[in-house]
Amino acid sequence: MKTVLQIEGMSCDHCVQHVREALETVAGVTSAEVSLNAKTAEVEHEPGVNLAMLKAAVEKAGYEIN
Repeated sequence: MKTVLQIEGMSCDHCVQHVREALETVAGVTSAEVSLNAKTAEVEHEPGVNLAMLKAAVEKAGYEIN
């Protein structure tokens, strides 16, 4: 499955890496492609992963999902 998230608060490549790493720590996430320009994250994951799990990981890293 794929979920696309709108990420707020990223301003540099380090932010992109931080968000990607945070998303990839969620159990069931297989990959995360984060774009600074588009302010999005495309997350590939297993069916058991939900938006609340992804949002919690992003917020713990210091960013917000719109």
